[in-house]
Amino acid sequence: MPPPKDDDFASFVSTRSGPLLRLAVGLTGQRPAGEDLLQTALTRAYLSWGKVQAAGDADAYVRRIVVNTHLSLLRRRRVREDLQPQVADVVGNAPSYGIDDRDALWPALSRLGRRQRAIVLLRYYEDLPDDQIAELLGCRPATVRSQAMRALATLKDLPELAEHRPPPTRSAPTWEMP
Repeated sequence: MPPPKDDDFASFVSTRSGPLLRLAVGLTGQRPAGEDLLQTALTRAYLSWGKVQAAGDADAYVRRIVVNTHLSLLRRRRVREDLQPQVADVVGNAPSYGIDDRDALWPALSRLGRRQRAIVLLRYYEDLPDDQIAELLGCRPATVRSQAMRALATLKDLPELAEHRPPPTRSAPTWEMP
């Protein structure tokens, strides 16, 4: 009979591997690299599973392991990333925007630095609050907000995303006094 640690960890992996894989693929830009990142992060989580459970929120703890593992692997390798739009086959609920929009977005994310990309993914894809993102990345919430603003400004100005922008909204007419 496997020890309870193995049962708890296996249960966690079976329920949370889909969202964690989406995060890993989003961070790396490629499904195989995302799978490798998730496997490395889950190995680290398993080795310290008692500490993970003692933290209270295993999902947040392992998400932080995924992000930190990604950042540390990039620091060690110093390789240029090449994001590919091969994320459509990730298991889970698809976002409400169209396939064409999503296919255009993934290569555009490669224009962002790794911290800005992590902030955009954690904020808009994982829907985490700024405080939690700041804790994950080891910075202040104000840094998260400013980096998100800069990342969105960079994405907004990219010509490859021009056709995917929503149409401008009409403002209410202004009335002048006669």
